[in-house]
Amino acid sequence: MTPRLGDARSGKLADNITGFGRTLRRAGVPLDASRMALALQAAQWVDLGRRDDLCAALETVLVSREADRAVFRELFDAYFRDPDMARRLLAQMLPTAQGRAEPSRRRPRVNEALSPPKAAAQAGAPKAPDDKIELDAAMTASEAERLRQADFNGLSASEYQLVERLARRIALPVPVFESRRTRAGLGGARIHWPGVMQQAARTGGELLHLPRLRRREQPLPLLVLVDVSGSMERYARLLLAFLHAATASLPRRDVFAFGTGLTDLTPAFRLADTDAMLAQASARISDFAGGTRLGDSLAQLRLRHARRLLGRRTLVLLISDGLDTGEPAALGRELAWLRRHSARLLWLNPLLRFEGYAPLARGAIELHAQAHGMLAVHNLSRLEDLAGSIAAVLRR
Repeated sequence: MTPRLGDARSGKLADNITGFGRTLRRAGVPLDASRMALALQAAQWVDLGRRDDLCAALETVLVSREADRAVFRELFDAYFRDPDMARRLLAQMLPTAQGRAEPSRRRPRVNEALSPPKAAAQAGAPKAPDDKIELDAAMTASEAERLRQADFNGLSASEYQLVERLARRIALPVPVFESRRTRAGLGGARIHWPGVMQQAARTGGELLHLPRLRRREQPLPLLVLVDVSGSMERYARLLLAFLHAATASLPRRDVFAFGTGLTDLTPAFRLADTDAMLAQASARISDFAGGTRLGDSLAQLRLRHARRLLGRRTLVLLISDGLDTGEPAALGRELAWLRRHSARLLWLNPLLRFEGYAPLARGAIELHAQAHGMLAVHNLSRLEDLAGSIAAVLRR
């Protein structure tokens, strides 16, 4: 059976879809040749006179992550508005444009994908693969400092991938506590009698010093709760990558994602490779980029996973912007329970990037009342200072 639209591989349709696929890749959407072939096939079976039908067909085969859907739709609207739109978009970004340009409301990933190629690429210099990220050793101090201070939500696709790699190198020393178990050492309140007898046997009964027992030091058990709602889309993935690498040596860490429900990511965090962890976490989370019902999620934690909280020694890191859509009273009760069963409850809030921020939303008010401290996590500089900030809160 021959499709009524003819062969999409002939004419300009195939070129337009191929160019659109390249633009998606520049925006950070993962694509390969098989998906592009499926896109060409899908275009043959829809009415090209209806943009919504073509958009839905291409989105079905080209987008595999919920986080990329909004980027796809913005790029589709810009790219397929008319046949000359791509050329005109690039022309508008040239420095010869007259008048005052209106600020773009598109996402940084979309603006970067639609921007003209760099001068080196225009001169014929070979391009690096889109999916290969290399750290430029010649990066100037000002460029490195700009990336350290840049808000994660304002990064372009290539900058976001670079910052994610840099975040994996940041250490997060977790405070320690003295456990009940002991070991032999030079100082301690109790005498190590087996060590005394062994020393006496070696020295003919003469004791040169009294071995003592001291308590072992262990890192605090860590419980991480990450908000994966729509407003936290750009922060969740990067912070998960940071925490996976920074807490890899901890003997005990439990990680949960919450949106409209609770998702256990601890099995994914047991994987050694961060990219593999992110892939498995993405497959586990079914409510990514949705709403936020923190109270319901904490209720699930209390009913199903209360044993993850080891006594009152657990350090809880709750990563959220506090824009909760549930009942504030229920959220307050669950947060009070979590506070009673943990050593410290720390709220890591990306909205602290705004000067003069105050927790005025209903969920944010409850979080601010119950948390022992509120810390910022919106750029690399704040992640580098996170360990010192946690230690300062624990000393209070």
